[in-house]
Amino acid sequence: MPAVDLFVSPLGRVEGDLDVRVTIEDGHVTSAWTEAAMFRGFEIILQGKDPQAGLIVTPRICGICGGSHLYKACYALDTAWNTHVPPNGTLVRNIAQACETLQSIPRYFYALFAIDLVNKNYASSSMYDEAVRRFAPYVGTSYQPGVVLSNKPVEVYAIFGGQWPHSSFMIPGGVMSAPTLADVTRATAILEHWKDNWLEKHWLGCSVDRWLEIRSWDDMLAWVDENESQHNSDCGFFIRYAQEIGLDKYGVGPGNYLATGTYFEPSRYENPTIDGRNDALIGRSGVYANGEFSEFDHMKVAESVEHAFYQGSGLLHPWVGETNPVDPLEGRKNGKYSWAKAPRYDLGGQYIPLETGPLARRVAAGAPGAADFQDDDPLFMDMLERIGPSVFTRQMARMHEAPKYFRWVMDWLSQIDLHESFYTKPVEAPAGKGFGATEAARGALADWIVLDDGKIENYQVITPTAWNIGPRDADGTLGPMEQALVGAPIADMDDPVELGHVARSFDSCLVCTVHAYDGKSGRELSKFVVNGMV
Repeated sequence: MPAVDLFVSPLGRVEGDLDVRVTIEDGHVTSAWTEAAMFRGFEIILQGKDPQAGLIVTPRICGICGGSHLYKACYALDTAWNTHVPPNGTLVRNIAQACETLQSIPRYFYALFAIDLVNKNYASSSMYDEAVRRFAPYVGTSYQPGVVLSNKPVEVYAIFGGQWPHSSFMIPGGVMSAPTLADVTRATAILEHWKDNWLEKHWLGCSVDRWLEIRSWDDMLAWVDENESQHNSDCGFFIRYAQEIGLDKYGVGPGNYLATGTYFEPSRYENPTIDGRNDALIGRSGVYANGEFSEFDHMKVAESVEHAFYQGSGLLHPWVGETNPVDPLEGRKNGKYSWAKAPRYDLGGQYIPLETGPLARRVAAGAPGAADFQDDDPLFMDMLERIGPSVFTRQMARMHEAPKYFRWVMDWLSQIDLHESFYTKPVEAPAGKGFGATEAARGALADWIVLDDGKIENYQVITPTAWNIGPRDADGTLGPMEQALVGAPIADMDDPVELGHVARSFDSCLVCTVHAYDGKSGRELSKFVVNGMV
């Protein structure tokens, strides 16, 4: 069969290229290699710069989650400089980043994920015509309102941050904002509009409060059939259709998860420290591996470059991390195949890959021991026990955060005290180490900064995409997406939409190119370019 190029998404993006090579035997993926094909070098750019350069440079890493990059870069300096952040500063930071994530959720679902649901391979489904009516690119009845209204939450970001994307209004000690009552009122009205016209009207078919009553898989199934509005909502339809076409049957992944957590309870993080971070988080951090929960410790993070296009060997913590690129042509001779490093986490002396993202956050929310101000949500731990991880479970975790974050933002807006300060000027220490992390829309995102003589000596960024699409390590252990691709059924070798489903369920910040090979003959069957959204 000759090679065929097939573009399955109409929305190409420029945030790098991801090649996914898979081996297919008897109609199933038996091995996979994820290859990040672009070198960017932000960590090299930052060396020797002013300590606050990260506030300007790192938001340019991504065009759709720059606010998340700013958020963690700011906390990295807060911890290095031992700043004081007044409650208003924390509230505005929380509001801005959560609004950025709220815009990402519908934009991702309709413009990136759901368009694959109208693939002709599903034409035999009794629900296919309805999927086409709703989700067909540009013309679907749900596509346009979902994509167009997705811009509303970042209007709120711009009110507080001056612009979106690429704002740098978060600074050590707080924010460069002086919001008025009119700003807070306008932000509230914008989010209510978004909630009324997309979240409740199109996605849920019910109130936000009703959805957040769901605490188990049985609750979710009962919710679908509770009334016609919920049954026929985009959410209700997706739950039914995804099971009919089998999205709940593959895309498992490693089954081990990492959440660095995000959003701080203002009174508990006025003086940001690395040690005090976990206890102040509203969206909890944590590691769930081998069936057990443990507290997240950034000192247990390390990166391998055994199969990445960089010099070096062994595992290095980011404070001493190195970014020394090699020529890919030479690197491939030594088994290297990706520009992404392989992040790993030390679990009892064994460094393991961890999946990050909305599902990991939802798992962390189900851990025992939540404080009264922290996210305590057993839904997805129940779903993992009942139906297991899959493309479907991962996708529902992402969508579950829209009503949850909406409620949080509305609460934070109500807490702003316009009579109090939003910033405390810090003392700029010439030397020190800092760590700042958050949960971007796509998962755990963190900066490690080392300062010396008033300049950046080392700066390392680990993105959620690096955690998820990182290559094999020195032990040959596959990265999370590589593991999730293994076992995927391929119904049509000429149109392997299942590979797109798995890759998109991680919402990686890359354009995906998929090469398919027959595991017995070694012959390339087809070549597919799955153009993704950042």
